[in-house]
Amino acid sequence: MSTKDNRGTAVVTGASSGIGAVYADRLAGQGYDLVLVARRADRLEDLAERLRYAYSRNVSVISADLADDGDLRRVEQAISADDSVTLLVNNAGLGGAQVVATADPDIAERMIKVNVIALTRLTRAVLPGFVARGRGAIVNIASVLAFDTSFGGIYSGTKAYVVNFTEALRREVEGTGVTAQVVLPGATRTDFWERAGSDIDSLPKEIVMTADDLVDAALVGLARGEAVTAPALADAAKLDTFLGARQAFYGSLHA
Repeated sequence: MSTKDNRGTAVVTGASSGIGAVYADRLAGQGYDLVLVARRADRLEDLAERLRYAYSRNVSVISADLADDGDLRRVEQAISADDSVTLLVNNAGLGGAQVVATADPDIAERMIKVNVIALTRLTRAVLPGFVARGRGAIVNIASVLAFDTSFGGIYSGTKAYVVNFTEALRREVEGTGVTAQVVLPGATRTDFWERAGSDIDSLPKEIVMTADDLVDAALVGLARGEAVTAPALADAAKLDTFLGARQAFYGSLHA
């Protein structure tokens, strides 16, 4: 495989389709080798073969269910032992509009395991190596619903965790050469909606993004060093205003 413009290895979870597959394509095009993680081995292999051919990169796959403790530990061990890893994209996630009173507790637990626990453990798996080498980036995919509970408190709660976790992580690694970005997708046309039991076609077409456009915007934000990127927001100043108001509120508690 080519070593030209090698930027290290990017690990992408939830890589078999949608946002994860687009990240894999774009990162291979930028010069990363890849480790692709998802449950569907057949789709992973098909994607890996296409990317090897298109970009002459090393692409390996790990078929794993991140809600399964054994599978999660297996992925942790693989990526923590790989010194070539320079980027982790925690994209795997489960959705759903369940409310607490009627939610299936097993489904809720599975969502929390993938959206919160797996993301946290995989971040922890690569972070010591990143800090030791003075190089690396962690991209965590949250949602605009981190700030809106109308879709169901369980899902939005997991995504609020991702936002807070990533912002705190970014402060923690400041000055080490490592960075962290949280991405806030809005309505994005992927099979995530069908798996969550929702119909994206019920939304106004003008607010629905393609996965390609979302990932391209998110990668621009990463290159610019943004801590929080909301690709669907036309006026980025509104995000700054929101985050600033939140920080001002917190600061006023200590006045």
